[in-house]
Amino acid sequence: MKAVVWHGVGDIRVDDVPEPKIHEPYDAIVRITSSAICGTDLHFVRGTMPGMKEGRILGHEAVGIVEEVGAGVRNFRPGDRVVVPSTVACGTCSYCRAGYYAQCDNANPGGKRAGTVFFGGPEAAGGLDGLQAEYARIPYAHVGLVPLPDTVDDAQAILLSDIYPTAWFGARLAEIGSGDTVAILGAGPVGQSAIACARLQGAGRIIVVDGVADRLDLARDQHAETVDFNAEEPVEAVLDLTGGIGVDRVVDAVGVDAQRPARGPAAEALAGQAEEFDRERDEVAPEQRPDGDTWVPGDAPSLAARWAVRMAAKAGTVGTIGVYPPQVEHYPFGEAFMKNLTLRMGNCNHRRYLPRLVSMVASGELDPTPLLTRWAEVADAVEAYRTFDRRESGWTKVALGVDGRGSVAPGLGEAAGTGAATTAGTGETERR
Repeated sequence: MKAVVWHGVGDIRVDDVPEPKIHEPYDAIVRITSSAICGTDLHFVRGTMPGMKEGRILGHEAVGIVEEVGAGVRNFRPGDRVVVPSTVACGTCSYCRAGYYAQCDNANPGGKRAGTVFFGGPEAAGGLDGLQAEYARIPYAHVGLVPLPDTVDDAQAILLSDIYPTAWFGARLAEIGSGDTVAILGAGPVGQSAIACARLQGAGRIIVVDGVADRLDLARDQHAETVDFNAEEPVEAVLDLTGGIGVDRVVDAVGVDAQRPARGPAAEALAGQAEEFDRERDEVAPEQRPDGDTWVPGDAPSLAARWAVRMAAKAGTVGTIGVYPPQVEHYPFGEAFMKNLTLRMGNCNHRRYLPRLVSMVASGELDPTPLLTRWAEVADAVEAYRTFDRRESGWTKVALGVDGRGSVAPGLGEAAGTGAATTAGTGETERR
């Protein structure tokens, strides 16, 4: 079968690889109809998340059709249409039963304290092949698959595999409640999703900080207030917007690949910290293989965290869902401590939130599809990765149409919904 395969930092390819087989009674084989490219996948190619094994199939987002199930899988059968949660969990340990699926005791071969397992990641995260392939083996499939009604299409469902549960989780971590003023750092796919999730959880105002023009435009389509960190100093801007108080809640949807401002007052304010950020980058990504302006690690790994703490009001809450791998050791704890901030963070418990999100989409309460801006064929996956990595205009979220029998055809997502519920309205006629 065809799959997107990691061969090293800066080196991914579309290869022919063996089809997966059932290994355990609770396994299932899923024929993937749609997958997607996530910012986490870019960490492996940029070198900001170590421990990948050469030959690993990438990807942790998928929608598909069940082809085969193991003897222990009683709730699915061949032909069922499903969405695959990005993280893997057994469903029976005390953590899973309490809803902390990302901290499952049994999924990681490294033992109970080894941490989160997800598809297409490093050995420390379970060493499982990923979902950017024609077929995938799903461990603990009786828990690790969520059924889809016919009213939820691939364009909607692929956004529920990872980014919407992660955004919902981030809003919960930040303790967003009725009337809260919320700052979201990062207007990539998860940050965009967090706008809708924050609003659904009661946010009164939502301020989004980023430096990419078309991502800020997409945030404004969702009626968020926007701050361009290449045009103004973002902490000062947020303080101005909040009467000098700061925001009640912050969602950090950026993580380790944060970038310094390229120009403007924020760039000038950070000029004296260039060497410090350079050291952080080299600690985080000791192996770097950039290709021009592609596969370049973020040059300010702690910057989003610093801004999050600074723009939070006293006694506020910061929810961090942007990825910070174990080698990251810099965080502004002193300033957070002196402000009595609550800091909450971690990997999303996808399976906890996914069934509810599927129901919300099926009922029309949530339509995530305006965020899906590009579809590509698997054969074009490497170029899609490169374009997404460079944050080129219009490439906010990229899906891969894997199987023509179920996926949306490549293009600009014309089959996507209107966004009339909670993300973005249809807008002016020329934008439809």
